[in-house]
Amino acid sequence: MRRIFLAFRCFVSLLFRGRLSASLIAALGLTRRSASGAPPAPKPATEPPASAVRTTDGALQMLSILQRDARLVDFLMEDIASYSDDQVGAAVRELHDQCRDAIARYITLQPVIDGVEGTFTQAPSKDPNVVRFIGNVPAKPPSGGVLRHKGWRAAKIDLPALGAKQDVTVLAPAEIEIE
Repeated sequence: MRRIFLAFRCFVSLLFRGRLSASLIAALGLTRRSASGAPPAPKPATEPPASAVRTTDGALQMLSILQRDARLVDFLMEDIASYSDDQVGAAVRELHDQCRDAIARYITLQPVIDGVEGTFTQAPSKDPNVVRFIGNVPAKPPSGGVLRHKGWRAAKIDLPALGAKQDVTVLAPAEIEIE
């Protein structure tokens, strides 16, 4: 009988006030939401929560892929001043192919402007993130000019999912050979 009476009180409170009174909330064992409408903060768990995905994770993951597939970081961090141009050129040719293949595997690239470089082209936008005017640019950007670089846009990004315990700051693990 007590539950029927409690239900009736809740119905009347909601019907005439549009909300439950503090005594009804306490009787039901509920808590009131904050003014923002968000539920109250959860109680701290005994185990630490999984780290949230940061915006830098994808960039570090791509750099890790370039290191894994082409040893790009190793090449960039090495002092190449003592090598001849022929040696550097031979290393760069292979590095170039491996990096291009790795990028193509995970990112679909398209030109921002699909036109012929060196010809007059209309700007699709005045947004500096899309088109950058270079040279003798007037105060008011023009409608077009000579296309010097098509630009690149990532049409599709398909990076593999990161493991829950993967440390994205480790671009390549250290390698220890056992003899």
